[in-house]
Amino acid sequence: MNNAGHNDMSSGIDILVIDDEESLRNVLEELLTDEGHKVTTAADGEHALALFEQGRHPLVLVDIRLPNISGLEVLEKIKASEPDTQVIIITSYASLHSAVCALRAGATDYLIKPFEQFEIVTNVINRSVERIRLIHDNKLLVSRLKKHNVELEKVNHVLQELAVKDGLTGLYNHRYFFEAIGIEHARALRHKRQYSLLFIDVDQFKHYNDTHGHPQGDELLKNLADIFSHRLRQSDTVARYGGEEFVLILPETTKDGALILANNLRQHIAEHAFYGGECQPGGKITVSIGLANFPDDGNEPGILIEKADKALYSAKRSGRNKVTGYSHDL
Repeated sequence: MNNAGHNDMSSGIDILVIDDEESLRNVLEELLTDEGHKVTTAADGEHALALFEQGRHPLVLVDIRLPNISGLEVLEKIKASEPDTQVIIITSYASLHSAVCALRAGATDYLIKPFEQFEIVTNVINRSVERIRLIHDNKLLVSRLKKHNVELEKVNHVLQELAVKDGLTGLYNHRYFFEAIGIEHARALRHKRQYSLLFIDVDQFKHYNDTHGHPQGDELLKNLADIFSHRLRQSDTVARYGGEEFVLILPETTKDGALILANNLRQHIAEHAFYGGECQPGGKITVSIGLANFPDDGNEPGILIEKADKALYSAKRSGRNKVTGYSHDL
């Protein structure tokens, strides 16, 4: 319903009256106008259907017997176009069987002419008007519920994001990382593929915090997170493991391929002009990276995490700003 008269259900509604008897049309028009409704009339079905297409009247009164197109045909076309339209059939005692057929076809009610009491007519009209208002109110309610559900989905999405995202960097958190590596491990096993794991630690981060303060240290972590996010593939997973430590899952990546990527990351960070980098012991911000690969270095996620972590600490012990792949002699 897109007519303005349909939206204001507290006032009268638009009613289309279809009858080939001019006197009956005039009577109904006067009666319904006095009740506060806006009335349009038509003497035949073709004209009526054209008017209905223009106005989309929520209530239609149609005589069962019309020239050219019958009232039953008008009813069927209106209901096919606008199923919620309320249609009242006007009939005579001689055509009651046709009225029953019309009710089965979707008519709301019927009126028998000649009208003996106008009160009966207004009662039938008022019942249909009440149905129209109920339909209108129900649609408003459904619309509001849909809007509420959309808003609820947005809130749930935010809550889900909060559950798996690190509040400072916006990267995935420690919890999500363990879910992600479990999924990736199962996928690699199923398809007989490789994947690699990188543990990354910011060198001399305590010194940076002591020199520039924790808020600036937080900014450094956020800047590093942006670098990781922009330099990795969409299929890679990057998470903040804790403190100044990050972890990367690289699907379908060999150990040699992961070493190349890790060194590129390390070099890019060492060459990047971070705030306060010149105050660090080496005169710049650097990271150390430990690497482990499935299946080369282990057949379980927990084992790979342990070995990547061991490789990371080997890189730090041997001078920092290094990439170390796990090996048995570490």
